[in-house]
Amino acid sequence: MIARARDEGFDAVGVAHPDSIREAGPELHKWIAEQRHGDMAWMETHALRRAHPKALWEMAGAVVMFGLNYGPDRDPREILKEKLRGAISVYAQGDDYHELIKGKLKRLGQWFAHKSGSDLKVFVDTAPLMEKPLAQAAGLGWQGKHTNLVSRERGSWLFLGAMLLPFQLPFDEREIDRCGSCRACLDVCPTNAFPAPYQLDARRCISYLTIEHKGPIPREFRKAMGNRIYGCDDCLAVCPWNKFASAGREQKLAAREENRAPSLSELASLDQESFRVRFSKSPIKRTGRDRFVRNVLIAMGNAESRSLMPDVVARLDDESPLVRGAAIWAASQLLNADEFAVLEKERSLNEKDDTVSAEWEAGLKR
Repeated sequence: MIARARDEGFDAVGVAHPDSIREAGPELHKWIAEQRHGDMAWMETHALRRAHPKALWEMAGAVVMFGLNYGPDRDPREILKEKLRGAISVYAQGDDYHELIKGKLKRLGQWFAHKSGSDLKVFVDTAPLMEKPLAQAAGLGWQGKHTNLVSRERGSWLFLGAMLLPFQLPFDEREIDRCGSCRACLDVCPTNAFPAPYQLDARRCISYLTIEHKGPIPREFRKAMGNRIYGCDDCLAVCPWNKFASAGREQKLAAREENRAPSLSELASLDQESFRVRFSKSPIKRTGRDRFVRNVLIAMGNAESRSLMPDVVARLDDESPLVRGAAIWAASQLLNADEFAVLEKERSLNEKDDTVSAEWEAGLKR
């Protein structure tokens, strides 16, 4: 199995017992009770099943966890200095990892099923399965203070996949926590999304806000977003264990040049069709055009460049209230008070959406 997994491109393989993460269940329920999951309703819907792999398949006797390295070939924080360009999280700069890893697991599963004569199940991120605790139980790494998996060999850059088998295998030793006194990931967070080590308040996390959150970005987080338009890598990139990491070798996950440092002006002009075409094979497509352009406009407001005003003004007439509201905020940041008041007088009279109207009012009061 391990040799075949390596042939498929996986960099780490480990086996955990299906009952090895029961302690993760109470922590998950506490997290949800505190509403720290935000808009991610599915976390609550399937909460009772997540810590119990047998709830997905009662025949499960072993959970094989696979890790695939997607380490970047440069520091992903460098783009944060280029205010006229957007910062896209490393994991989303290439093809959609869900589809890629699912294909690898299916091929591996078909080979193993033929060899063993047994049934099995494979999962990549979308099933109610707690991959990170299972990966720690399988020895692939440990959940760091930023709640993500950290590997001694790969740092913070591992995609995870799971295979449930109907019989037991020799189980690997659980990895221990090796964070020590380090708190680099906690201190670097632009929005203070970690109320304590090993705890994440998703409602404050830029990755959550730019990808999962459906409404306007809360005003308190807009400046902190900078030019991050899809996800945030800060807490991952700052981890000292990355000194052992290497660039990923899967070419389909490698960054496309157009996603390394895309022009904000270019992205703001995307309509529904051009968005679908540009991001057809990317995980970015699941966020949708309106939320994505919302993020781009917030980045424009943070860019401190009046050269972006024509692009911002063009989005004031957008069909999406979400986009129009973000464009108003961007204009309020790029214009002085008198200029914004003139723009508001010209543009706000026909606005029918209360949330968008509130953006005009807030801009006038800044």
